[in-house]
Amino acid sequence: MTEHPGGPASSPRILIVEDEPALRRFLVPTLVGQGYQVLTAATATEGLALARSHNPDLVLLDLGLPDLDGMEVLRQLRAWSRRPIVILSARNQERDKVRALDQGADDYLAKPFGAAELLARLRVALRRTLQTEAGETVVASGGLRVDLGRRVVTLDERPIHLTALEYRLLEALVRRNGRVATHAQLLADVWGPGGAGNTHYLRIYMAMLRRKLEADPTRPRHFITEPNVGYRLDLDGPG
Repeated sequence: MTEHPGGPASSPRILIVEDEPALRRFLVPTLVGQGYQVLTAATATEGLALARSHNPDLVLLDLGLPDLDGMEVLRQLRAWSRRPIVILSARNQERDKVRALDQGADDYLAKPFGAAELLARLRVALRRTLQTEAGETVVASGGLRVDLGRRVVTLDERPIHLTALEYRLLEALVRRNGRVATHAQLLADVWGPGGAGNTHYLRIYMAMLRRKLEADPTRPRHFITEPNVGYRLDLDGPG
């Protein structure tokens, strides 16, 4: 185990479970430079022990660890922790990405990735935790505002009428606070058991939401497609 102090002791602590030395050498200074406290582990066994002893605010978890499958590490962490877990995966592991998200991961980063993308994803994941703890029910970005408590959606201060299914899809995305939602998760949330496998439903209703809530539906800034995986609501994009 290696601990890398960053900002104040109150700053978020991130645990990196990654066996590639080169990637750790990139991740550690990037995160420390942003003021995060950082712990590193090169094996699943060490990572699980550190997670229990230090209870980090977020875990960056590689799926390809030498001593234990990353999915099993995810399962063990989710058995007791609700802290964000961001998966590190190779681009050709689409099936693994979906499986990890369905089993409780908050997000994933496809290798290779840059510092800006890494930091943006971490901010979203950490913000989701703060919003959940505070019980926030209103989210906004640019001209888009969604009030879940009042079930009111506005764009540039104009009320937007959504059908029941459109609203349920929007709500499912909002409640994930920037996390990727897989096709299976959204179908279950919006259509229930009868929607399983009907991904064309999502394409149709996502197109409807984009037409109503995006400035340019052909170039969406908020309703982002994650190819072969699902969708995310990006409320950091310009409105």
